[in-house]
Amino acid sequence: MLRIGLYLAANFAILAVLSVAFRLFGIDSLLAANGVDLNLTALLVFAAVLGFAGSLISLFMSKSMAKAAMRVHVIATPRSATERWLVETVHAQADRAGIGRPEVGIFDHPSPNAFATGWNSDDALIAVSTGLLHHMNRGEVEAVLAHEVSHAANGDMVTLALIQGVVNTFVIFLSRIAGLLFDRLILRIERGYGPGFWFVSLIMEMILGVLAMMIVMWFSRWREFRADAGGATLAGRHKMIAALERLKRAQNAPPLPEEMRAFAISAGRVQALFASHPPLEKRIAALKQVGRT
Repeated sequence: MLRIGLYLAANFAILAVLSVAFRLFGIDSLLAANGVDLNLTALLVFAAVLGFAGSLISLFMSKSMAKAAMRVHVIATPRSATERWLVETVHAQADRAGIGRPEVGIFDHPSPNAFATGWNSDDALIAVSTGLLHHMNRGEVEAVLAHEVSHAANGDMVTLALIQGVVNTFVIFLSRIAGLLFDRLILRIERGYGPGFWFVSLIMEMILGVLAMMIVMWFSRWREFRADAGGATLAGRHKMIAALERLKRAQNAPPLPEEMRAFAISAGRVQALFASHPPLEKRIAALKQVGRT
């Protein structure tokens, strides 16, 4: 809850600073002089509410959505020695990480993969694919589980959703400013919203949305290095390196669905700026470098 409070406070602080800056630099006066009858404070609040709504709703629904999308079998009562080992391993790691014991599940997918999701660290879901259990030995699976438990302990699902809310806010705010400027200064529409407002706002949302995605994906890549380090602490550095090397050899396996890739341990081969995960080579090198220091 502290992390949520801090990020919300930071976002509203940024909105307040922007509002003051618009006034100090006379931007709102310039807009008013050109017929832009816009209440910037109201627009900032509107953008924040709209920007955070989707990301927070998705966050609170993330676990149920993941279960449905991936058809996760949650292990309530272990039916085999493997299921019992998975649950005991995740719970032991969660105890060491100081978080509530997550639900543990298995989903049917040929790719060796896993993901963590949930709206807070004490109510998480850790799920592994059948492909992961088939392709990896227990030491490597243990490292993957530790990586996902570290995601939960770091509050990465919450933080990613809140960062998405922040960038959504600015995309909405700036795109509507651009639309109104086009209406008032170019089309000379004095009141209301003309077609130029909607057209320019939509185009700017698309352009700014791409830039916003780059920011969110940069954070996603950074958190993978941190989760690798956490996994190395919980399971052992050599096991974490071995697991990543195994994933590297299986990169041509079918990827997870798009909506689940940001929460997985590996996202396959993707373009650098829009990748949710860093290249496995860099992740392995980072862990090996820690061993030399």
